[in-house]
Amino acid sequence: MDQVSLLIVDDEQAILHMLKTVLLKEQFLDIDTVTTGEAALEACNNKTYHCIVLDIMLPGKSGLEICPFLRQVTDAPILFLTAKTTDYDKLTGFAVGGDDYVAKPFNPLEVVARIKSLLNRYLPSKAAAVQQNTSQHVKTSSPHTKQGIYDFGRFQVLELAGELRVEGQAVTCPALVFQLLLFFCKNPNRIFTKSELYERVWGSEAISDDNTVMVHIHRIRERIEADPSNPAFLVNVRGLGYKLIQPGNVSQT
Repeated sequence: MDQVSLLIVDDEQAILHMLKTVLLKEQFLDIDTVTTGEAALEACNNKTYHCIVLDIMLPGKSGLEICPFLRQVTDAPILFLTAKTTDYDKLTGFAVGGDDYVAKPFNPLEVVARIKSLLNRYLPSKAAAVQQNTSQHVKTSSPHTKQGIYDFGRFQVLELAGELRVEGQAVTCPALVFQLLLFFCKNPNRIFTKSELYERVWGSEAISDDNTVMVHIHRIRERIEADPSNPAFLVNVRGLGYKLIQPGNVSQT
């Protein structure tokens, strides 16, 4: 973990000290801390982070307010710390670009576990993207390979590049949104329940939350569907779950 860079954003020095102490014991050696959302944005403009722990209740711009600006400069997973635990607050956090949340008061070991879970999904995608970009740079005259490319007509998912393209244009996609879409692409026309999706994408160490899956489904639809409210690709099979329709079998439910 010594090559992983973490940013912790919280205005309570006791929380910053506690999390940094625990993370250092877990061999996370590159940890920066700031106390405002504006400072977090400046830090992300100057350095690449692999995961951001972001408190919602901050002086100045709140974590919810600063998160969309962070998303413009980083695709690192964002873990919200929140004293707000209503479904509305959770959904708002996911909607503005968050990937997970921990409710205060929390066990610092839970924060560590969630950071590790997020990194387990984020880092392989980043490494593969670097590898593919390097390969394409060296072999610019070679034909474009179909390996790791899932073509659904309107959109394509490039696994090794960690990229989503919709109607020929690259579309930004947070790490866990991309991982969920990629899972669907690898298993087209198969129905998965929300609990199955959570286990397969978030991992067994994550705490299951139906709202998390629903919000990420919505975020995928916002990117790949012409009409997210009437999806043609990522559809809900009433009473059973969700499935991604393969080209040639596109229908609405």
